[in-house]
Amino acid sequence: MSISPDISDSETSYHRLLRRQLRHADLSATETSAQWAHFLKIVSDTYFEVDRERRLLENALEVNAQELTEANTKLQLFINNAPAGIAMLDRDMRYLFASQRWLEDHRVKIEDIVGNSRDEVFPQMSDSWKDIYKRCLEGQSYRSDEDSITQPDGSINWIRWEIHPWLNSEGAVGGLIVMSENITARKHAEEEMRIASVAFESRDGMMVTDARGTILKINQAFTNATGFRAVDIVGKTPSVLKSDIHHDSIFYRNMWEAISREGRWEGNIWNRGANGKPNLQWLSISAIRESSGKVTHYLGTYSHVSDPKEAERKILELAFYDPLTNLPNRRLFYDRLHQALISSKRSGQFGAILLLDLDHFKEINDTRGHDVGDNLLIDVAHRVRSVLREMDSAARLGGDEFIVLLSGLGADLQPVLHTIRAVAEKLRTLIGEPFLLDGETHQVTSSVGVALFSDRDESADSLIKHADLALYHAKNTGRNNICFFNSVIQANFVERANLIKGLRRAVLDREFILHYQPQVNQQGQLIGAEALLRWQPAHAAMIMPDVFIPIAEESGQIGLIGAMVLDMACDQLALWACNPGTQNLVLAVNISAHQFRQPNFVASVIATLERTGVRPACLKLEITESLLLEDVEHVIKSMHRLKQIGIKFCIDDFGMGYSSLTYIKRLPLDEIKIDKSFVVNLASDAEDRAIVKVILTLASTLNLTVTAEGVETEFQRDFLSDQGCQVFQGYLFGSPTLMSQMQPLKDHW
Repeated sequence: MSISPDISDSETSYHRLLRRQLRHADLSATETSAQWAHFLKIVSDTYFEVDRERRLLENALEVNAQELTEANTKLQLFINNAPAGIAMLDRDMRYLFASQRWLEDHRVKIEDIVGNSRDEVFPQMSDSWKDIYKRCLEGQSYRSDEDSITQPDGSINWIRWEIHPWLNSEGAVGGLIVMSENITARKHAEEEMRIASVAFESRDGMMVTDARGTILKINQAFTNATGFRAVDIVGKTPSVLKSDIHHDSIFYRNMWEAISREGRWEGNIWNRGANGKPNLQWLSISAIRESSGKVTHYLGTYSHVSDPKEAERKILELAFYDPLTNLPNRRLFYDRLHQALISSKRSGQFGAILLLDLDHFKEINDTRGHDVGDNLLIDVAHRVRSVLREMDSAARLGGDEFIVLLSGLGADLQPVLHTIRAVAEKLRTLIGEPFLLDGETHQVTSSVGVALFSDRDESADSLIKHADLALYHAKNTGRNNICFFNSVIQANFVERANLIKGLRRAVLDREFILHYQPQVNQQGQLIGAEALLRWQPAHAAMIMPDVFIPIAEESGQIGLIGAMVLDMACDQLALWACNPGTQNLVLAVNISAHQFRQPNFVASVIATLERTGVRPACLKLEITESLLLEDVEHVIKSMHRLKQIGIKFCIDDFGMGYSSLTYIKRLPLDEIKIDKSFVVNLASDAEDRAIVKVILTLASTLNLTVTAEGVETEFQRDFLSDQGCQVFQGYLFGSPTLMSQMQPLKDHW
């Protein structure tokens, strides 16, 4: 029975090519079935157990076209998912079939080989391969566990292969079946392992740990150097080598900070051997990462330092000096500061410490790389040393923080203060000059905190704490600044610490309340209100937001407070929705930039609306222009998500901040709010009137509503209304107060 030319409309291109080839060979269905049965037997005997399919094909001496198509489809699916590539050729070396894996390994397409001869597909085939094919056609089988083939692009692939003859219905060889497995990746891995194995058994001691620090492997050189055998140390951590008499916790902390930051660390270290005796070694630690960047292992390489004098010098360096800048480290500086305090107490002369920090140094590390950052720190150290007297001392405390000790400055306070300020100013100016690093110019500024000492009893720790407070104040007042510690700074610090502590309690005890200030339209009708946060501690005076909001942002509590405000505002909107007189009022809520940038902000807003059942159109979020200073694309995306559900947006204090028209044009805004600083002097200041006119014209062009805050007089209202302002807020219409005391809303109730 011959194969019908229209077996099925759903047959694959493979079936059509195979059917065309079978017609060309003039094979009957019975002969075709016999070929497939023999082919499947070879494949299954070599790789798989497919008895059911084999028996089906061996017994199918007479099959109709549909049965043959179904069997072929199953067989193709089975072979295409086999772990080896499979191809079938007839006696004339024409390809009858090839599995998907075989096609991928040889980088050819099915339509380019079926019906074509082996020599047409691979014209560069060697004579040795041709001889193997010839012998297989004579009934032999060949195999190789490892061989190489050259791809059309010149690359080399390694394969494991087998070639077997298949028999037709008459028992004669009808062609060949070729099976191959690509082992290139395995060969490369074996080569890398061989190279790594040779490198690992070097003259330097080596240790490999996992990401948690558990020792997995050491080499013979490590055993020779330390006396520890693999059986003694594998499964433990490198802490078994630790020599506490030479290194403190700060040394190890700095070492691992460098590894975490840069992926490597090297330097001299005192380790103990198996005999308990310490020995000086040069240690290099490298983090080994997978393609995703995750650390999987650490490799430590140990070199022995044998010169006793060199070892002694290294001991002093490790114990008392910063390895990057060669400045004294924290330990040596503390020792010198103790001596200076004792001397000052005896002589009555003043001294001072200057704590110096580079402004925005992290940005240089992040954008230019840690190598540039390290070179910058080295240059800063040189400049600091160049300013000081022989008797003065400078140290690097860590990171980008340096400290200077000035002693023996005299007993007269005013000349001493003048000298200290001159030194601090010279340091600040010198560090501010450009640095040339790797052919590029870099410039940084510095902030300096100063603390004086004299003959009073004062500890080194408290003195450094005072300098740190002064440094914080210098940074907080604009950076690139010098600040002397005094009682005001101390009082501010205590007040700030108390505020932070009080805020934590206030969040837990829900001590925050909302005041509401009405917003009216040009006809004087109430259209909504702004919710204004107040902190009402128990048994204490109310605290205004300009006092506690900056502290909440610095201490990381603004997210919790902001979520609490949004909950209270939506609860109020839910109450308004129950009364026809207030159900359409819009409530404006201020959102800080820090709160808006939180990853879950959009989800939390939506969840609050769903919990309270509030219509999104009744909620207006007021944001400031500072939100546009970072990650503008994320801000715009988040705003659009909330805008899609109906929430309104307003830019608060417009004109006081960034005011980028490019970004404002892209924001899904409904409204801008004129800052009250432009409203308060409208009657007397022509420039303020001009600014207000420009803002209103811009808003009209962008089709935005304008709210003016701080409206206190009828002149201000009338002028703003004449220029097109639609919404007004200020003491003329009502002061911020509790909802229970808000008269305009009571009238609506």
